[in-house]
Amino acid sequence: MEEAINLYPGLACHGEAFNPAFVGHQGEAEMFGVDLAGREADPMALIRAMQAGTEGLAGFRFFHDHDPRVLDAVLPDPRVAKVVLTRDALDSYVSLKIAERTGQWKLTDAKDRRVARARFDAAEFEAFQTAQEGFRARVRRVLQETGQAPFAIDHAELGEVAVLNGLARFLGADHKLERLTGKLKRQNPEPLEQKVENPGEMAAALGARAAPAAALEPSRGPGVRGWVAAVSAPLLHIPCPGGPERRVEGWLAGFGGGVERDFTQKTLRQWKNRNKDGRAFAVVTHPLERMHRVFCRHLLPAGEGPFAAARTAMRERYGVPLPEHGPGPGWDAAAHRAAFMGFLEVARATNAGQTSLRADPAWASQHALLAGAADLVVPDVVLREARLDEGLTWLARQAGCAAPPPVPDEQEASPVPLAAIHDEALERAVRDLHNRDYMAFGFRPWGKGGQG
Repeated sequence: MEEAINLYPGLACHGEAFNPAFVGHQGEAEMFGVDLAGREADPMALIRAMQAGTEGLAGFRFFHDHDPRVLDAVLPDPRVAKVVLTRDALDSYVSLKIAERTGQWKLTDAKDRRVARARFDAAEFEAFQTAQEGFRARVRRVLQETGQAPFAIDHAELGEVAVLNGLARFLGADHKLERLTGKLKRQNPEPLEQKVENPGEMAAALGARAAPAAALEPSRGPGVRGWVAAVSAPLLHIPCPGGPERRVEGWLAGFGGGVERDFTQKTLRQWKNRNKDGRAFAVVTHPLERMHRVFCRHLLPAGEGPFAAARTAMRERYGVPLPEHGPGPGWDAAAHRAAFMGFLEVARATNAGQTSLRADPAWASQHALLAGAADLVVPDVVLREARLDEGLTWLARQAGCAAPPPVPDEQEASPVPLAAIHDEALERAVRDLHNRDYMAFGFRPWGKGGQG
């Protein structure tokens, strides 16, 4: 990204200006007359010198382990443009470990490539990922609180000239590139398992390969109007759209007296005051199964409704091959899979703020939805849909109630079952969309014991 930015007249990226070990780039100890000691004494002096010595807009790259004083100064400042680059944490970790071994941090000619394999350390990777996620969360929060809109870009998009031209426009440059120079080469193109010395240990530690997290998924409010409580039992359901909402609601109604819904924060407080020993709970579903249910419920059928505008936009603006009038007699597994895959790609881009569509809760991650709910109520328990009857029976006992009979599984109106289209590419697409759910709730690939 730095190389690309420096191709635009009027823009200059000066590398890792605040890396603890160097100034700008590996082996450099001075920039614009400010050395390591001067930067340590006054980091803002380097920014002032950078601005004075740059023709046009000056910038730098900042990582989670760089000088925190700089972040405190520039992050809340709306005069400083923010470009948020995200990358799969596992890819980033392995790349870093290889670079540490080879001493090679960029590659311009394949003949100069130094080859090494990383050693995966589970505890080290966990600490690395935690630091990255904490840094990303802090950046997102400060930008939200100060009303700033960053330019979000994924590592995989760095070779797309149209995206980089959009980045340049965001930074105020009018120049457009027709193509990239191709000067930099990918240093480690091999599959991930071939880049480490101990792939077995890595697989055992992770369970499944971590996929890129959705960049800058919007924070969610509590959404209390969608919550449902039993009238005759101290149980409150915090639903995730696309989950077994109707099944759970039917079970809550089985206590007698129906259900209470359409909460406000005021009526929710009243419910909690009436039910001092109440239990709040949520149900999570395998991300692939949940997104297929959302697709079949809301995007595949034609007609009016709250998703009609999103459906039209996906068809007409973003090229999702949804049937104009809903699936007909000729709708087969290939057409169903293509439309579902297109929906997943648009949902991911929308969550990352890269489309004009609203980031609807129906394709938000369950992690984000429950994190938003926790601003008001932290669920006492999170159940798995795959073992829902067992979980609800246990929950009733915890609340001191006799559990009503289970409600049958919901039969979704899908012309093509998920099992008929499931493959590794779909699994990757859902991981790209909702990696947080895989990591937070321990889901494995669908159909391989992953539903629970």
